[in-house]
Amino acid sequence: MALEWWHWAVAGLVLIVMELAVPAFVLVWFGLGALVLALLTALLPGLGETSQVAIWIVVSLGMVFLWFRIFKPGLHKTRIGTSDANVLGEVGLLVHDVAPFQKSSVRFQKPVLGAESWDCISDETIRGGERVRVLGVEGSLLKVGKVP
Repeated sequence: MALEWWHWAVAGLVLIVMELAVPAFVLVWFGLGALVLALLTALLPGLGETSQVAIWIVVSLGMVFLWFRIFKPGLHKTRIGTSDANVLGEVGLLVHDVAPFQKSSVRFQKPVLGAESWDCISDETIRGGERVRVLGVEGSLLKVGKVP
């Protein structure tokens, strides 16, 4: 059974819909690559299966590369633990009440590491709406305390 243009169109749509279940924003590029190949196969029906798969891989990886290098530079580099010295001492507003062993959110006036809001924990009970200071970083959570 030879791969027809509509096989690639269906595969592309399935991959794009699968992106809803896997929010990594990578499958969409492979789906778009399949749709590009569906158009190319419809225009050039003599392409062999090996050529089709090779073109699909090159086009899809090219789109992934463009997305992460040109349109979203640094998206894959932002890790809160790698820049904790830049975060320590920042003052923000606690969104919800927090108690020991519970999570909340802290919102900053200016973005910290690319985001205005971060999940946080605390060793003490703090009411929502109070100002808090970042005391440390534990994994992907900020450890906060009351501002004196």
